[in-house]
Amino acid sequence: MNFLADFGITSGDFALGLMMMIVVILGVVIAIKNGKPDEAAAQNMTALIESLTKMSSDQAELRGQISQMAASQETGRKLVAEQLQAQEREIGKTLNERLEKVTQRVGETIQKTTDKTSESLTDLQKRLAVIDAAQKNITDLSTDIVGLQDILSNKQARGAFGQAQMEDIVRDMLPADYFQFEATLSNGKRVDCLITLPGDQGDIGVDSKYPHEGFVRLVEAQNDEERKAAGQVFTRDVIKHVQAIAEKYIIPGETADWALMFVPAESIYMELHTNFQNVIQEGYRRKIIIASPSSFWAILHSIRALIRDTKMREHAGTIQKEVGLLMEDVTRLDKRVGSLSKHFEQTGKDIDLIQKSTTGIMRHGLRIKQVDLQGEAGQLQDDAGDSDGASVTSLESRRTLL
Repeated sequence: MNFLADFGITSGDFALGLMMMIVVILGVVIAIKNGKPDEAAAQNMTALIESLTKMSSDQAELRGQISQMAASQETGRKLVAEQLQAQEREIGKTLNERLEKVTQRVGETIQKTTDKTSESLTDLQKRLAVIDAAQKNITDLSTDIVGLQDILSNKQARGAFGQAQMEDIVRDMLPADYFQFEATLSNGKRVDCLITLPGDQGDIGVDSKYPHEGFVRLVEAQNDEERKAAGQVFTRDVIKHVQAIAEKYIIPGETADWALMFVPAESIYMELHTNFQNVIQEGYRRKIIIASPSSFWAILHSIRALIRDTKMREHAGTIQKEVGLLMEDVTRLDKRVGSLSKHFEQTGKDIDLIQKSTTGIMRHGLRIKQVDLQGEAGQLQDDAGDSDGASVTSLESRRTLL
């Protein structure tokens, strides 16, 4: 029967046509045998032919509907396949874009790490160069220490060294209009530095000289007896110097009721506070404060804070006005930040809704992908083959179902 299929003729069509031919031949034979056709037989034959013709037409119509359904199923399958392919292409594109971004970020991170490593190595080389220079400076410093010892052994040079160190600290800490070097007081005495305090608190005199010879003998003592003798001399010299400062630089009604004695070495300051408390107490009694470079810096820092507070009180009205304007700006800023926060919250909600929509799309896509279209198409073809040999009643039933 394969040659019938080549002409588009199915086995059902061929059987039906063959049956109709047999009926027609039988009718002709009967008519010839009887000599004349019987009207009843002719009518029956005509009715049979019409029934067979109608059956053939119904079968062709049913076959066309089945073919149309199969075509629709094939079209739907192709559409779903195209949609799935489009989704796969979109997902692949998204994954490629994200992979490219990740790769780019990893590359940037590696590049940054490389740059930082290069910078660290460069800094390390610079620091090694600095260390080499520092070693050279240490060698030069040993020579300078010898020169410093020569300076300290000379009383006039020692006074100039202490004066220069004290002046450097004062210039670094105080405004220029709040101090004066080599100032002359009303009693005709010249003070190394006169610090002006705000208001009517008086000025503070600073002396930068100290009895260094007694400290040198104390350091160079070889035994306890020499150290005891050198300590007594050092105590006498320092107390005498403290008394001289109090007498020369504390003037009631002109200066403050206290003055400063500056020593240019922390070692001397620590020695006085550790082993010569009687000298420190004598200084407190005379209202003379002994200061090393670090403690002198701290005292000047407090004086600078006092000067700053005084100036702030003088400009309190201006400051309050500016603070009020600042608070208005802060209030406006707070309102704008609140509005911006609301926009960020709405943006976050919109992003959540978008994520929910994409999740739903992916879920529907997975369901569509899991549909067994091939199985449904095969079932429809099996139903069409079984219907070829069915009776008229079965044909009518299937037409009703369709």
